[in-house]
This record gives sequence, structure tokens and C-alpha cells, in this order.
Amino acid sequence: MSVLKIKDVTKIFSSGQVVAVDTFSLDVADGELVCLLGPSGSGKSTLLRMVGGFEQPSGGLITIDGEDITHLPPEKRPTGMVFQSHALWTHMNVFKNLAFGLKLRRLPADEIKRKVEAVLELVGLGGYGNRHVGQLSGGQQQRVALARSLVLEPKILLLDEPFASLDQHLRERLREEVRDIQQRLGITTLFVTHGQDEALSMADRIVVMRDGRTEQIDRPDVIYRQPKTPFVAGFIGTMNLVDGQVSDGRFSRGGFTVPVPVGDGPAILAVRPEALDLEAAEPGQARVHRVTDYGTHGLVDLDLPDGLRLKAMVSHPDLFKPGQGALLKPRAIAAYRDDELIHQGQP
Repeated sequence: MSVLKIKDVTKIFSSGQVVAVDTFSLDVADGELVCLLGPSGSGKSTLLRMVGGFEQPSGGLITIDGEDITHLPPEKRPTGMVFQSHALWTHMNVFKNLAFGLKLRRLPADEIKRKVEAVLELVGLGGYGNRHVGQLSGGQQQRVALARSLVLEPKILLLDEPFASLDQHLRERLREEVRDIQQRLGITTLFVTHGQDEALSMADRIVVMRDGRTEQIDRPDVIYRQPKTPFVAGFIGTMNLVDGQVSDGRFSRGGFTVPVPVGDGPAILAVRPEALDLEAAEPGQARVHRVTDYGTHGLVDLDLPDGLRLKAMVSHPDLFKPGQGALLKPRAIAAYRDDELIHQGQP
């Protein structure tokens, strides 16, 4: 059993001028994969580095299985960290890269050989022990970096944007492999990314961060379908966010109006492209700007009279042409006021 607890952790840089992480708390259950997701500067990598011991918190507590590790150096922590840059020793071959940490623990040579070979098989690199790092592709190097962490049998695995430098196809394949390995081993994992697709496809839970604080912690499906703030709504997936006014139970922005059962006042309406139905009409509420056919579906860019651009997903993109008028019919909406969710459901 390996449980990570982060309690009121804060990190302040530059003599108190920059608060990178602000009283952050999180519990990661045994065998759970939790993703820290947010834009650059949100504090996610700083938080991960504090868990790994590469940064010292300005305040707060970090424990693993109840043991306080807040101020332990990295080598004294039961954690393994995989960096975006791989951080492999280029003058060593693959076997020596993996064996280095085990040698520091003074394990017998035959046990080191057995552990290294086993973990190379686990990451799909069986027989690669004598290869030099420079002979490996980017994906293979990242597998070695993962193996180097796993061979030490850490209680907590820390992944800091490990796929960011890889091309999309390889990134998608590797994240599936890493998720399979993580579930097979049942290792508690904290994963940092700014890629929404990685978070949605890999995580048991997602922590959306902003300015060093938590915006929302939930399962991926809840984060996507029930965002609690306009920031989360706009950051996860593609979302149409429309500033407007509610009067007598109707939200309006130019010619675009939607029934919303909330009190009068300013509001932000959120509608996913897949929940925005279109009907060709003249003059219509909006005008088609562009139509993109992706084969499986189409994406229609629409301009409201005041220039605000919206997106709608359609199954038959051939029915819409640039310059054409269209009526907008949302099937599911969310409404926000003062940065809080005030309504969610059908119009």
C-alpha cells in the first residue's frame, strides 16, 4: 500500500515575490494515477518537484504511507521521477543506466542483472541492455527513463511531461503503454501534463491547476461534462464561452438567445461544439465562416453578428457552406456568474 498525501503545501520564489504553489492539498490513493493539468505557470511541475525532493516547500506537509518526507533529499525518498528530457547518462549503455541506482544500494551483481532484465522486458526493450543511449529513438529513450525509475521499485512514480518532446503518434502509443504498465504494477502515480488528451485518456482523477491553486479535482468524465468554473470549461477540450446577459429567463448575446433558468444579470454561457446543433437558415443567428471535414465529422466555424466566433460539430459538413446563415440550437449548456456554476443541463 502506497498513499501520497500533500497538505497545505506552498512554494514561494524570489524573496516572497512569486507564489508558485499556494496552500495546495491532495490525497493520492494506493495504485491511483492522478494527473496535474494546467497551463504554463500554474505550479504543477513545481509541485511534482517538491514531492520528488528537487524543490523544498516554503510550507506544508508531504507524507508517503504516513511518513513525513517533506524535507528529505531525493535519494532518501521512496519516489521515482521521469523527466521530459529523459536525463539519461549518454556515456553509459542502457544496462548501466538502469544498474547505477541498484549498485548504489550495494545489491549483488546477479540480482542487479535479474532486476534490469526484468524491467527492460516490462517496458518492451528486452535485449537492449548493451545498446548505447545515442543509438535509441526518442521513444526508446523515454522507455529507458521509465525503466530506470521502475527498477528501483519506488512507492510513488512521478512523471513530469514525459511525452512532450515526442511526435503525436508516438506520444499516443507511449501513453497507452505507460498506463498499461502502471495498472499492471499497481503503482501510485502523479503525472504532470499540459495536454488535455493525455489527462483525459490516462488519469483516474484530474487536478486542474491555476495560479498555484486547485480549480477542480474529479474523474476525467466529470471534469469534461461538469466543469465547475469558466476556466475549467475553457481549458478542458473545446468549449464555446459566450459572455452575455440574462433577462427574464433568457440569455442573449446579439441575435443568439437561449433559455436559462437563472436570475437576471451578466453570465457566461458554455456550450460544447458537439452539443450545438445547426440548421441552415436566412438570415439566421450566425453566419458560417469555415467548414472543416475530418472524415468522421465536420467542424463548422460560425460568426455572430458582433464577430464572436463559435464552433459546432456536425455529422454532415457538406450541408454547410461559408457565408451561409444558420440557426443555433444548444442541446446542453452550462452558465457561470462570478466564476461559479449557476446552471447546467438542457436549455
